[in-house]
Amino acid sequence: MTSAALTGSALQKRTVDGLAIRHVDTGEQPGPTLLMTSPWPESLLAFRRIWPRLAPLGRLVAVDLPGFGHSEGRTELFAPSAMGEFLYGLIREWGLGTPHVLGPDVGTGAALFLAARHPESVASVIVGSGGAAYPLDVSGALANMIAAPDLGFLQDFDARASVGAAVEAAAPKGEEPEVWEDYVSAYEDGRFAESARYVRAYPAELPLLGDLLPSIMTPVLVMNAELDELVPPSNGVYLHDRLPNSRLVSFDSGHFPWEQAAAAYGATVARWLNEEHAQVADA
Repeated sequence: MTSAALTGSALQKRTVDGLAIRHVDTGEQPGPTLLMTSPWPESLLAFRRIWPRLAPLGRLVAVDLPGFGHSEGRTELFAPSAMGEFLYGLIREWGLGTPHVLGPDVGTGAALFLAARHPESVASVIVGSGGAAYPLDVSGALANMIAAPDLGFLQDFDARASVGAAVEAAAPKGEEPEVWEDYVSAYEDGRFAESARYVRAYPAELPLLGDLLPSIMTPVLVMNAELDELVPPSNGVYLHDRLPNSRLVSFDSGHFPWEQAAAAYGATVARWLNEEHAQVADA
């Protein structure tokens, strides 16, 4: 399956926990299984540039997380710990065995809660570009969203203008109009404000995660974007310093390294799947 499949008929929806979840699944085949969760404010199409590099290695399953991308959501799932439990249920219900989980951005906390509370359910975890440090270390619009007293400031939020501008660096409208439109349309009609509940849960959730990190024996690949304007690379360093079996890799990229540094990002994930996760586990 090529990157074109991510914008074609391979996109499907399947019910999980009563919610219609958009996904792409290459099906069972030799090699490892990689479960990929959508970053925010994007969708699973964010993986289109690394897909050709990873597809020959095994089974790829990419999902729009509940309430993100074009999947249905539910308010109680907008927190990393709850999303981790959702992923645990999805892995079991879809018969994914023990997959590797690539959870960039908002998937970072969810994947780590999953590994902490259900270590038998994952082979390894690949995270980064998501708020992880506590005390909080985020900046720009993300910091403002978390600090706001309530969601009222998003009442008149213009998704087409604001999300469109945010993702322009990753999917320029003039070059990839279908991808840009997929991102922007995912957060119209109040969906952006709803999805913001997830990051607003960070002040309560990240201290809990911080306490769990030393107990996570699952191999973890932490990927930093050195020029990230929203989530400083110190978040990756925070994780690496506390996780017993981790490797830290950095990219010369802004907040979207899976698109802005796709060749290096895809190659790094491929090496991890092939052998490096086992080396970290054995170290």
